Amino acid sequence: MEHPSHKNEINRINRLIGQLEGVKKMIEEKAYCPEILIQTKAITSAIRGLETSLLEKHIQHCVKNNLQNDYHTSETIDELVNIFKTRIK
Repeated sequence: MEHPSHKNEINRINRLIGQLEGVKKMIEEKAYCPEILIQTKAITSAIRGLETSLLEKHIQHCVKNNLQNDYHTSETIDELVNIFKTRIK
């Protein structure tokens, strides 16, 4: 099975690293706490977007391939259910 490209996810991660470095700098420079919290909320949203993108590719490629080829169907479904359970919490 060919794995999907994760180039876009790598770009997202690089942006996240930049955002985290920015928050670290804000904390080091004793920025106003609500301003820092606004940035951490943006980071949380960006991570959520990254997770969604990864999950979408997993479903479109890995899960789809396993189900079409009747390959570990039960395990694939269990894995997907567990992923959704952890995302809901």
